[in-house]
Amino acid sequence: MSEEDFSLVSTATAQGLDGSVLSPLDSIRKEIEKYKEICDQIITDQNDLRNDRDKLQQMTEEFKLRSVKLKQQCQDEEVERSLTLDTDKEKLAELQLEEQKLQEEAERLQTELRHVDEMNQQLKQETQVTTAVPERKVVFTGATGEEGSSSFDMNPRIVYPMEGGTALITFEDEEVAQKILSMKYHDVQLGECSIRLEARPVQLLMPSYIEVETHVSNRRILVSNLPKDVEESRLLDKLELFFSKSRNGGGEVESLELLHDSGTVVITFLEDTIAKRLTDMENHTVELLGKKYRLRVTPFLNGKIIDLQTRVSESRRTVQLVGIPNIMEEDNMQDNLEIHFQKSSNGGGEVDAFLYSPPGKTALAVFEEDSPESA
Repeated sequence: MSEEDFSLVSTATAQGLDGSVLSPLDSIRKEIEKYKEICDQIITDQNDLRNDRDKLQQMTEEFKLRSVKLKQQCQDEEVERSLTLDTDKEKLAELQLEEQKLQEEAERLQTELRHVDEMNQQLKQETQVTTAVPERKVVFTGATGEEGSSSFDMNPRIVYPMEGGTALITFEDEEVAQKILSMKYHDVQLGECSIRLEARPVQLLMPSYIEVETHVSNRRILVSNLPKDVEESRLLDKLELFFSKSRNGGGEVESLELLHDSGTVVITFLEDTIAKRLTDMENHTVELLGKKYRLRVTPFLNGKIIDLQTRVSESRRTVQLVGIPNIMEEDNMQDNLEIHFQKSSNGGGEVDAFLYSPPGKTALAVFEEDSPESA
């Protein structure tokens, strides 16, 4: 046998798709192509998966960015809401404070309104008080006053305290008083001795402005148009009896007082409602000693000084003498001094009034206004 190469050849054969018999090589090639297709498909799938993964990663990054933005936006909105809430709270607090102030202002205004109403009611009552004295007939004398003025004349009576060893002398003529003051020192002969006196001006503290606050009394009334032919005690008894009866509109009487200057009676009741009831009726018919009288009942005004201003005024006709010694009886001293200052040779003149306060004693002198024009 000759030496030759031999290879193993499979005797099995493969068939193609068409049923033909394929050689082993063709079969292998076929298998390779098949697996190649499978490999290509796998690579394609891998590429697709890689692309999908990249897309997913990109989407993830985008979502992360969006999440961060949304989170930041939410935080910003939360801060803004918080600031807005704080601002709203401040505005609410301001509105509540303003509402409280307005409420307090409204309450204050209501209180003032009630006070004004009370004042109006009081002024209305006082306006209804046409007069607090008995009715009198009046005539026009030609004098006029300023429009809208509301005032009354008052004659002041000044009480002047005198020390001991002094005297007050009022001359009829103002020039005489001023002459005595200008001479200042005066030698007065008293029997065998002589005394030296000093003449000083009299300065008085007088009211220059008075403001009086008045209000209608709740318990007092003023009764006028009283008969003049009835005894005072009997008149007061009859008035108390009449005005204490409820059928006459009265009530329990606390006190009665007759004002002699005006001829009226002030009646004070224990209760507050009686006075107004009687003044609303105004006219009351009262029987006294078998005769009927028509009495007038008006409100009683209480007054309180709320402002008083004073000024110093010098008496023009009165001179004060000081330095009078205690060397004779009071009456004799007064007579001698008055005689001395009546003589024109001593600078004096007619004496209108003379008051002497001896040493060791005090006296009160009353000064009245000379005339409306005098100081």
